Amino acid sequence: MHIEYEEFESVEDILMYMASAAPPMKNTLPISSYKGYVMSFIPLSPATGETYLMLYAKGSLEPGIYEFDVTSKSYKRVESIERADKVYFISLSPKRNTIADVAIENL
Repeated sequence: MHIEYEEFESVEDILMYMASAAPPMKNTLPISSYKGYVMSFIPLSPATGETYLMLYAKGSLEPGIYEFDVTSKSYKRVESIERADKVYFISLSPKRNTIADVAIENL
C-alpha cells in the first residue's frame, strides 16, 4: 500500500477542499477524527486499492453531523441535515483504522 499526503493548516481548509471535490448533488461526506488528526482517504487506484491520498489537518471533531458553509468557511455541529445549500460532514471516530495507522506512522 502506498499513501500520498496533502496537509492542511486547519480543519476548515480540509472541509473546504472536500466540499469542492464533492460530486454534484451529494452534500454529505464522511470524515474521520483519529489520533489527533481530522482526515479523509481518497483511493487513487480504486481498482487495486494500492494507492491512497490522505487529506489531513491536525485537530479533532466529536462524532456527529457538521454543517459547513463554503462562503464563510465555517462549520457547526447540527442535529440533522436540512439545507441543500450547505455541505454536511459526518464525523466518525473509529476505534481502529489500519490505513490511518500506517499513514500516521509514515508522516
